[in-house]
Amino acid sequence: MSVRSAIIAEIEKVAKEHNRALAPLTDDLALFDSGLDSLCIAIVVARLEDKLGVDPFNAPDAVDFPVTLRDFTVAYEHAAKSPPA
Repeated sequence: MSVRSAIIAEIEKVAKEHNRALAPLTDDLALFDSGLDSLCIAIVVARLEDKLGVDPFNAPDAVDFPVTLRDFTVAYEHAAKSPPA
């Protein structure tokens, strides 16, 4: 499963669990326009850390929190390629 696929799957899962209607998950979609609130996004981040073994927002070279789904995906792809600290 690709990083992007894992992200989309977790977003859809959390939305379903929290009875949230999702906007179409396009690369240029702003995360806070996705239909998820900040708690849902935090749950997605926690689950992705468990699933992918990385947290790009808590690393020594941490990035600013991304705005779009593309930015979010790129942050995880970059973190997954980086050697462990």
